[in-house]
Amino acid sequence: MDDELLSLIGKTELSRRTFVVSSLAAGFALSVQPVSADTITTSTEGLVAGEVKVPVADGEIPAYRAMPAKGSSFPTVLVVQEIFGVHEHIKDICRRFAKLGYFAIAPEMYARQGDVSKAKNFAEIMPIVAKVPDKQVMSDLDAAVAYAKATGKADTAKLGVTGFCWGGRVVWLYAAHNPNLKAGVAWYGRLVGPAGELQPKHPVDIAGELKAPVLGLYGAADTGIPIASVEKMREALKAAGKPGEIIVYPETPHGFHADYRESYRKEQAEDGWKKLLEFFKKNGVA
Repeated sequence: MDDELLSLIGKTELSRRTFVVSSLAAGFALSVQPVSADTITTSTEGLVAGEVKVPVADGEIPAYRAMPAKGSSFPTVLVVQEIFGVHEHIKDICRRFAKLGYFAIAPEMYARQGDVSKAKNFAEIMPIVAKVPDKQVMSDLDAAVAYAKATGKADTAKLGVTGFCWGGRVVWLYAAHNPNLKAGVAWYGRLVGPAGELQPKHPVDIAGELKAPVLGLYGAADTGIPIASVEKMREALKAAGKPGEIIVYPETPHGFHADYRESYRKEQAEDGWKKLLEFFKKNGVA
């Protein structure tokens, strides 16, 4: 075996070792169990659903993909995970979209940094999440769109993105990143924060750069996202003259859409989902 081939194999193995997560977690993340009796489970009947591998610049990352079993040219939705990674709840969100005729895909955003599904609490989760660069997230989402298009089943000209918690912040950033995006819906994503090397800007900093309208869904009783920061984002959008809307549900906590947790608020979650679908339809993601 010649030196050039040995070198290539060595580089490939090194690249593979940088991916801590090669397959999605089964069930719910350890840190959120036991799950609530309100947990919604969407069946795979009539769907093609399951784990896929998405090619990225330095290898491949696992993702969950769901779409109708029959037909093609499905409008495409990127589903961006909560801080807990692509666990059962995020997979179920993909299936809910698929039942409505969408091609939904949720790539695992922490694949290189660590497996949060086995973390017992936030103290173990946060050091992993803190290592995830925004630039990597944007690139991986682009790769998920390219994967969807390559299947021949997804109509990526009708592209939307939605995300929850950690993923809610990402929705705003992706709306400033991808000129081909039609609409985004951010569920209680952080809007302000200190600048760092890996997260140089936050939603309030890029309000003027949005390339697609974003609907923000927030709770007034969210202790992690103060109303003052929501108002600051509203002002930034208005000053930039960018289309979009922010809805704040009174007396509603963070994570109100997460039906598997105590934070779930059925009325607000259902209203937010209805508004998401209307927003997507209005903006060409249907």
